[in-house]
Amino acid sequence: MTARRIAPLVLVLASGLAGHAAAQGVSGPETVQVQSGALTLRGLLWRPAGNHRFPAILYNHGSGAQADPRRPEILGPVFARHGYVFLYLFRRGAGLSANQGTNSAALMNRAEAEKGQAGRNDVQLDLLQNIEINDVAAGLGFLRARPDVDPARIGAVGHSFGGSLTLVLAERDPQLRCAVLFGGAAGSWDASPKLQSRLLTAVRHSRTPVFFAYAANDFSIAPAKTLGAEMARRGVSHRVKIYPAIGKTADEGHDFVHTAVSTWEADVFAFLDAHMRTGSAHGGA
Repeated sequence: MTARRIAPLVLVLASGLAGHAAAQGVSGPETVQVQSGALTLRGLLWRPAGNHRFPAILYNHGSGAQADPRRPEILGPVFARHGYVFLYLFRRGAGLSANQGTNSAALMNRAEAEKGQAGRNDVQLDLLQNIEINDVAAGLGFLRARPDVDPARIGAVGHSFGGSLTLVLAERDPQLRCAVLFGGAAGSWDASPKLQSRLLTAVRHSRTPVFFAYAANDFSIAPAKTLGAEMARRGVSHRVKIYPAIGKTADEGHDFVHTAVSTWEADVFAFLDAHMRTGSAHGGA
């Protein structure tokens, strides 16, 4: 699917679901712009009904072009219905930001073709630490500046490579209230000892509570077990839950954040509410 076709498809779905969202006391999606250095990124934003300040969630999608417009439309209304402003930010080269640089999967695939797995791993680390983390930080700053967001009550949710970005964000920004990872690093963990080391460093340097949510048939559940064990050793609030297999393939298990909302919804919002609706940073059980 070409970049020019992505935006119209998103707009068509947005117009079709906006009425349903409004009926649930939810507004959106609103297309917003987020400045990340010289790039102007775009995102889709949902918010609960009302005129006061809400807690907010920055959603960090996985790697690649993010050409499927249904994914944000699945998640945005759910989070807004639970009382959260929700920003689905398209990072450089992805989705509505397709004309802003090259997406992460294309860069990693190019490196792998030229230098093998080691080359791919090095580019992934560079994206994680020096390039796409800037987009994620810009999204967090955008939310903090909004008048309808309580800047002291912002969390992050990440899927796949976006989960890895979320852990690095939590390491860099101690004000992040909590984080949820869906299949974070599952597709790259076994092939990249450098990624394993970097994410272990991230959780060692952070006290942000993290919920690791994985389907049993994801590519790997080792990230959840290893990173969760390190957080347990340090006495940092966290939860690890391995859900039953979703679908029949690793791809289907990896995508359960989008395809099986009812499976994780109660658990994830209990965790978010415990850590984001309390009076002190990183509070709750």
